[in-house]
Amino acid sequence: MLETMETYEKSPAAQTDSPADGTATASASRRALNTLKWALLLPVTGVAVGILGQYPYGIWVGVVVTLGVAVAAAVVAGGVWHRAGAATLASVAVLALPFFAGPAFYETYIKQFGERVHAVVADTGERQGVKRSTELAVCRVVDTAGSVDDLSEQQNCYGQFEVGQHVVLFKDPQGALDPWIEALPGARTPDALGLGITAGLFLTAGSALFYAGQRRRF
Repeated sequence: MLETMETYEKSPAAQTDSPADGTATASASRRALNTLKWALLLPVTGVAVGILGQYPYGIWVGVVVTLGVAVAAAVVAGGVWHRAGAATLASVAVLALPFFAGPAFYETYIKQFGERVHAVVADTGERQGVKRSTELAVCRVVDTAGSVDDLSEQQNCYGQFEVGQHVVLFKDPQGALDPWIEALPGARTPDALGLGITAGLFLTAGSALFYAGQRRRF
């Protein structure tokens, strides 16, 4: 009888979760939130840097921040979480991300929201790039209002236009970005390839960081 009562009294305690289980659950939740923070923060920063680089003088700030983001990915995933493979993959992805995200944003934004203006190519040529050995194509265009714009490869002038050719310009309604040049009829369709590469790099960087954080070593 005493043995039965003793067993009955102990059974509720046996069904109660131990403090260690609660601590482990809280630790896992904190780890997941910390991992998610870095997995989103670094790729989002890479996209923002790419967008910043499309504006005047933004490229110089963008280069510095891009290098900082790549280093941060390597330090967090490799130095803190000790996942060298994931750190390498994440660093390469966030380093490349701004170079695709920026132009993809530029073209998509200005085609969807820009003012469509007809223009004529007045002159074409080449100019020296940052490296003296690099030659970049340039176009001089005159729109129907008489405004003259000198455009480069960043604005879709790669030497494919001829002098006297009728083209379409997409002008930024805010006036912060240079016009984007397109051959007639000047469709507003964005570059699906650029957007796809951007999305792929974003997912690669985020997934590598999330894996490293969830499988971190101590």
